[in-house]
Amino acid sequence: MAITSDSELWAAFPAGVAGRLRPVMSDLADQMIFEIQRRVPEYARPSDEVYIKVLRIAVDEALQRFLSRIERPRDAWDPEVFRAIGRGEAAEGRNLEPFQTAMRLGARVAWHRLTEQAERLRLDPETLYDLGEAIFVFLDQLANAATDGFNEARANAAGEIERRRHRLLDLLLSQPPASPGAIADLAKTAGWRPPRTVAGVALEERGGYRAPSLPPDVLVGLERRQPCLIVPDPEGPGQARALETGLRGWRAAIGPPVPLLHAATSLRWAMDALELVKRGVLPGSERVLRCSDHMATLIVFKDEELVKALSEVRLAPLAHLRPSQQDRLAETLLAWLRHGRGAGEVAARLHIHPQTVRYRLRQLEELYGDQLADPDIRFELEIVLRARQALNP
Repeated sequence: MAITSDSELWAAFPAGVAGRLRPVMSDLADQMIFEIQRRVPEYARPSDEVYIKVLRIAVDEALQRFLSRIERPRDAWDPEVFRAIGRGEAAEGRNLEPFQTAMRLGARVAWHRLTEQAERLRLDPETLYDLGEAIFVFLDQLANAATDGFNEARANAAGEIERRRHRLLDLLLSQPPASPGAIADLAKTAGWRPPRTVAGVALEERGGYRAPSLPPDVLVGLERRQPCLIVPDPEGPGQARALETGLRGWRAAIGPPVPLLHAATSLRWAMDALELVKRGVLPGSERVLRCSDHMATLIVFKDEELVKALSEVRLAPLAHLRPSQQDRLAETLLAWLRHGRGAGEVAARLHIHPQTVRYRLRQLEELYGDQLADPDIRFELEIVLRARQALNP
């Protein structure tokens, strides 16, 4: 008769088949275990008591459950034992491949032994065929149950690790800084090796949401009010490329590398830089803006009220001019301060005629007089002119 469902498979066996099989189950279990230990390397280590114990439980339980399903095909089957085995393998840090290989080998051994003893056990060909099909159907069910337990344990472990990493990120960014001992203890339980240096990364989503794809040692805080990362060894090999690739869909600013306990400082600089990007002061074309490339601008804009007050003093000689004249003279003065005092070099930087530069420089000398000879004033002028240029590119 054609069997079309799992329930029909188990109900198809004649009465008494399980009773005929039960006396040989103990020997069959020993034969299965012997072959598994002989042919599956992970189970060939007599010193590993955990593996041997798991193997004996699995084989004995599989055979008893198999017979029970033949005897009582309508009863519900609870595969919790095999889910527990799967969870146990995950907890031991192993994968399921050795266990599943062992179960497949055990099923083949059982089928061969039953075939050899079919006459003694009074198993006709049709019953023997059904037993073979039932063995491998049952094997799939055991494997699925173990896989479910394994995946459940791995998911729970991953969730716990993720929670610990979120806590670690909070601890690293706390003010005042947490103690080195507290950080080291939490890092160990989170599976995170404390690096020599870190960098904070401030994030802003742009376009449609796309989760960052980053190396596993990067601590991620997307749920924070200001989404951020902590990147270990930010100047290490491949880190820059990994950030560029993994942060597609995000605007990011990475703070300067700092010792681990100063992670909050690096992130604060990164957040300042990202704010300046949004204002147009720093370039927005860079997907990952590096604070180390813009430190002077960050310093200048750290206290804008102070810079504004200094600007009012140092740019006072230009205040009475028309805005267009102020712009031209301010641009020329900044180029002169930054690139040298030769009219030719300043002209090349500004792409104008040297005679135009000489004319503007004479105007500036008339307006500023002896102030341009004072190195402290020149330094302050460059600060305020850089700030002016950044605000009015």
